[in-house]
Amino acid sequence: MSVAFDNILNFRDVGKIINDYLGRKIVREGVLYRSARPDDASPTDRKKLKYELGIRTVVDLRTKTEHLKQAEKREAPQSEASALVQSNTTIAEPVQIPGLQYRHIKVTGRRFERFLLSQLSWWNFFKMIILFLFGYRTQAISLISQEVMLPRGLVGMGLITVDHSGTELAEALRILIEPASLPILVHCTQGKDRTGLIVVLALMVLKAPTEAITYDYMLSQAGLEPEREARLQEFREIGLTAEWADCPQHFVARVEDHINTKYGGINGYLDSIGFEDAERQRLIEVLGA
Repeated sequence: MSVAFDNILNFRDVGKIINDYLGRKIVREGVLYRSARPDDASPTDRKKLKYELGIRTVVDLRTKTEHLKQAEKREAPQSEASALVQSNTTIAEPVQIPGLQYRHIKVTGRRFERFLLSQLSWWNFFKMIILFLFGYRTQAISLISQEVMLPRGLVGMGLITVDHSGTELAEALRILIEPASLPILVHCTQGKDRTGLIVVLALMVLKAPTEAITYDYMLSQAGLEPEREARLQEFREIGLTAEWADCPQHFVARVEDHINTKYGGINGYLDSIGFEDAERQRLIEVLGA
């Protein structure tokens, strides 16, 4: 099923993408969707998500800073968008669709944040604290971007997420195996890297070939093209370069190699983060074709 949206980018049915690529069914279709943030979904988009696709749960992987940034864009809502914003509990929260479950998992959680902070020089660490205290969040994040993120690159940060966000990744995977949660939409801001990691782990459990997982991941390059220039501007504001808007061809292969080398494979990794064998079997039953 192909669904066109007015204001939701990078949307796709993971199962259909993988199955069509392979020419055989290994993933259930119509149960696991991914996209960029759906905050700006039009009324028609919202109806499609709820009624045409039957989505029950939306998993939001974004940070508070991202929510605040999105809220700034909605400070002067107009016409239909105004009514959607008013349905929120607060303007700093993502616009929600009545009747859907919303689960917020900050993938870059406390352990991840502590690791990044530990990589800062003492001077930049104290400078960052002061900036945060005085409300200069963007400038504070820019310090981390320049000293920690840029030297490691997008793929390197993905590997750090694997190593230091296990609790959050396991929490997201558990939502995928809750019968009442399905069908489910998983998203972050772009629906590319954090969303991509959740999808990569689930597909590894399902034994999807690396090339098929890579194909799904790389679709985000074209899927995000309509907002590329705006996204580049936001990256520049926090000290990041153009590569952060792209999909590295080797992202999935590097993640798989890291998991295989450091943890002895996907089962060893998932054991290490507490997503145990019984849960993996449940995921196969729920998401496997």
